[in-house]
Amino acid sequence: RSGEMQHDEVIWQVVNQGFCSFKVRTKIQGKDTQNFCRNEYNVTGLCNRQSCPLANSRYATIKEQEGWCYLYIKTIERAHTPKNLWERIKLPKNYAASLALIDKHLEFFPKTLIHRNKQRLTKIHQYLIRMRKLKLKVQPKMVGEPKKIARREKRREQKAEKIALIDRAIKAELVQRLQSGVYGDIYNFPQKVYTDVLDDIKVEEKELEDEKEEEEEEDEDVGRVEFVAAFDDDDDDDFDGFAELAKSQKKNANKKRKRGEIEYEVEEEMESLR
Repeated sequence: RSGEMQHDEVIWQVVNQGFCSFKVRTKIQGKDTQNFCRNEYNVTGLCNRQSCPLANSRYATIKEQEGWCYLYIKTIERAHTPKNLWERIKLPKNYAASLALIDKHLEFFPKTLIHRNKQRLTKIHQYLIRMRKLKLKVQPKMVGEPKKIARREKRREQKAEKIALIDRAIKAELVQRLQSGVYGDIYNFPQKVYTDVLDDIKVEEKELEDEKEEEEEEDEDVGRVEFVAAFDDDDDDDFDGFAELAKSQKKNANKKRKRGEIEYEVEEEMESLR
């Protein structure tokens, strides 16, 4: 029945010997080595009679879309409507369940085709697992930098360095000229900085004047004749203290004498009464 609807051998002879837009030929040292197929439904990627999706009425393949695997089965009965030529079946995430579903739908297909589809499913599952592992790892992000912008930034840095060196040289030269008094007393300083500097100068001048006055007063005292008393005020205070101490000791002695006389009189009165 399929042979009546589509002649696979005729199609393969035309594709193989004639022109095919999906065929890619590789050459090494001017010789043909292997022919590859760029058709998205090719199960192996090779251009041969068993793997060609155009020259086989009974054909199936596996495709991956957004992390899901789909089984595509070619139904030759709908060859007159190319948009409905392939039947798509979504496979589960579980690898064993996917293999069981492939065996179920490809039960009457050639063994080699079933085996190739299982191999393709295995490869797809392996690279999906690697993709998940790579997403979990922290990897450096490669960001391209245009050469034109890099050259522009480098030129700007060089110009800025030259300008900075020139500014430093000018500043050093101006400071040297100001210190040597080339410009005299005329300076174009900011008003606040100028007043602060003037205040500092006034304070320094005042301190210098006070020090000079103290030195002059000390110099004036040199050679002066003065008359000094024999006792200073401190000595008088010490003498007054000694006098008060002697008076207090004398009073204490008089009090003790009076107490002894009183006791004596009391004893004489007691003897007269007896």
